[in-house]
Amino acid sequence: MDAEALDELAGQLQGEALGGRGLLQLAATTGLAAYAVWAAVLMPGFRRVPLHLQVPYVPSSAQQVANVMGLLRGRAGKTADLGSGDGRLVLEAHKQGLRPAVGYELNPWLLWLARYRARKAGYDGKVSFLKQDLWKADLSDCHNVIVFLAPSVKPPLAAKLLAELPDEARVVAGRFPFPSWTPTCTMGQGLEQAWAYDMKLVRRAARSSMEG
Repeated sequence: MDAEALDELAGQLQGEALGGRGLLQLAATTGLAAYAVWAAVLMPGFRRVPLHLQVPYVPSSAQQVANVMGLLRGRAGKTADLGSGDGRLVLEAHKQGLRPAVGYELNPWLLWLARYRARKAGYDGKVSFLKQDLWKADLSDCHNVIVFLAPSVKPPLAAKLLAELPDEARVVAGRFPFPSWTPTCTMGQGLEQAWAYDMKLVRRAARSSMEG
């Protein structure tokens, strides 16, 4: 499938997460090759990751992206998107001056799409998309972390972030909050809502809870 067809496919990705009916329609209109790509996209690239830590791909809406970026406005330093999908949050972070901006993603088709979009935006070599398990990534030098992951992932991820991130780091979660953390601030409502957590305050609350 050529770049133009993939770009069209990316446009459809922005609009919705397809179900079985959508997959059949897509196969009928774009052919078997497109269906194969979508099958790979919709099946997360976590075959070696425990089932409860697997996260399906659902593209972020324009409002979700805007809310996340609003909670990171005025900040600086390395920014990581854990499970970066098609790369839109990493590209927006770079535009906002959050550099370097890095995405961690295991799905090879989503990595290809993210890198293609980066080239198309003129950001080739300016942002990074790494095929790396987020659980094995070293986040100790990150000052901003974006998390659009399922609720089941949040408790073990919270432990990893507490262990690795510097006090100056801010974590922004989309769609679902961290259940055991109190956000510093939020933006948006419903499925568009995003929550910001400052690690210094999260650690302080954790210590107070243990002492109490």
